[in-house]
Amino acid sequence: MSNLIVHGGAPLRGRIIPSANKNAVLPVLCATLLTSEPLRLKGVPDITDVRKILDIFRTLGSEVRMDHASGTLDLHHRETAFDSGLHRLPEEMRSSIMLVPPLLARFNVARLEDNVKGCTLGVREIDPHVEVFRRFGGVVERAEGSLLIRSEGRLTPTDHWLDYASVTTTENFVLCAASAGGTSTLTNAASEPHVQEFCRFMAMMGARIDGMGTSRLTVHGGQALTGGEFTFDEDFHEITTFLALGAITGGDVVVRNSAPGNFPLIDRTFAKFGVEITHEDGWSRASAPGRLRVQTPFTSNVLTKVEAAPWPYFPVDLLPIFIALGVRAQGNALFWNKVYDGALGWTGELSKFGAHVFSSDPHRVITFGGDALAPAVVESPYIIRVAIALFMVAASVEGRSEIRNATPIRRAHPHFVENLRKLGAQVEWTTEE
Repeated sequence: MSNLIVHGGAPLRGRIIPSANKNAVLPVLCATLLTSEPLRLKGVPDITDVRKILDIFRTLGSEVRMDHASGTLDLHHRETAFDSGLHRLPEEMRSSIMLVPPLLARFNVARLEDNVKGCTLGVREIDPHVEVFRRFGGVVERAEGSLLIRSEGRLTPTDHWLDYASVTTTENFVLCAASAGGTSTLTNAASEPHVQEFCRFMAMMGARIDGMGTSRLTVHGGQALTGGEFTFDEDFHEITTFLALGAITGGDVVVRNSAPGNFPLIDRTFAKFGVEITHEDGWSRASAPGRLRVQTPFTSNVLTKVEAAPWPYFPVDLLPIFIALGVRAQGNALFWNKVYDGALGWTGELSKFGAHVFSSDPHRVITFGGDALAPAVVESPYIIRVAIALFMVAASVEGRSEIRNATPIRRAHPHFVENLRKLGAQVEWTTEE
């Protein structure tokens, strides 16, 4: 278990070049199995989940050359082989499920551990994925401790309407559809920036996809996919995180951002807490003159509210970051997670700093911000941006704090501590057995 020690109270200042979004990188890595031609990926972050997938590729016989210093990855899956009786996909990584379609396309069989999971956000069913596999003609069987998915030859095209706009289910549909012999359509598709980036990669390999960035995707499958070169965008989660760190510590942080078009709603949400975001010449800056303050709604007797749901709503993954801002801002705010039923149970840890947070139900919390806070030792659940949110509060409070079990940060943010030190933070990792 890795913990973060921080001596807080210092304003963070400086420039940050963020890494790529793991939620774009991981499905792209899975998609590379769809071609036996060489590929070069640029901007690949050195994070634990990437290393796990690359280890899988090596186990399957693929050629893998990763330069972690430059973030350049060369892949060639020409000698890849899969044995369902021998090979296992890592169950601790949610993205394992996106290896199923390319394995079906190449080997007509895939094996998935029953309890594949990621962050502890509540119930995260695999039924929507199983339904997609079956819609394309896959046969799903239970084996001891795992699921076997088989197909008889090429997958068959289909039209499908999702129960809800799931990111990984959308990506699995596109992976299956690109391999199927005909045209497939998905309604209620997810449209997050990382889904769009994944679709652009698929298009680079030769997949024909209509409707990218919308809730209706049409994929014209059947053609052989090719190799090529692809460069990842910066992660909008990481951009937002470092902007928020600048704001909560009263500092001045500037972050490279080549896609400010993703930020209008995020910018307006920052403004609800007295933070102004500006975008200029490929860089973004947070400015919070004076003390953070919750903006009073025009409608009387209504709390300022942040509602998080699938894109183009405010991103669910960023909600903890803004709860941290709400704790420090003068005034009260309501935060509503409309997706996960277990993603807000950590807010009780904020009380250890002296914060006042009320849990209305599993989906909603209210922050009563502006209280004087003290340093604390807190425990993070296995949720990436909760660990970061707890760190944000600690960084804004003068004195020594400890974020225990902060390990999930390593799953998404390479060089997190190194970047913080560049900004002037006194922070270090410690490890416990």
